[in-house]
Amino acid sequence: MNREPKRGGDELASEDDEREPLYSISDIARELGMTTRAIRFYETKGLISPRRVAGARAYSRRDRARLQLIKRGKRLGFSLGEIGEYLDLYDVDPTQIRQISHLYDKVCEKIELLEQKKADIEETLRELKRVRARAARELRARTSRDGGEGEKRE
Repeated sequence: MNREPKRGGDELASEDDEREPLYSISDIARELGMTTRAIRFYETKGLISPRRVAGARAYSRRDRARLQLIKRGKRLGFSLGEIGEYLDLYDVDPTQIRQISHLYDKVCEKIELLEQKKADIEETLRELKRVRARAARELRARTSRDGGEGEKRE
C-alpha cells in the first residue's frame, strides 16, 4: 500500500483515502493566513492532529475547520486553553449542545469583561483630558505673565 502523497491542485490526498482531501501545511497556512510555525505550535498544544503521509503533515477538513475556529477564537480574545475546551466538547457531544452552551457562557463572560475595560478606558480618557485642559490653562496663565517668553502648547 503506497502512502506517497499525491498532489492535486492545492490538495494532498493519500492512496488509501481518495474521498477526503488532505492539505499540506503550506497550503493550509496560505489559505488561512497563518504561519506554518503557528500551525505546528497548535499541533504541539494538542488543538489539531494532522495525519502523516510519507512523513509529511497532512491536514483534513476537520483540521482546517479547527484551525479556523482557533484563529477566530484568538481574534476574539480567547486563550488557547479556552479554545481547547471548546474544541474538546465538539468531540464528546455530537448534538453540540454542550459546546454551544459553553460558547455562550464564555462569550457572555468576554462581553462583560470588555464592557468593563471599555468603561475603565473611557474614565481614564476623561481624566487625561481634564489633566490636559488644566495643564493648558496653567501654561497659558504662566506664559501671559512672563510676557510670552515661555514655551507655548495647545
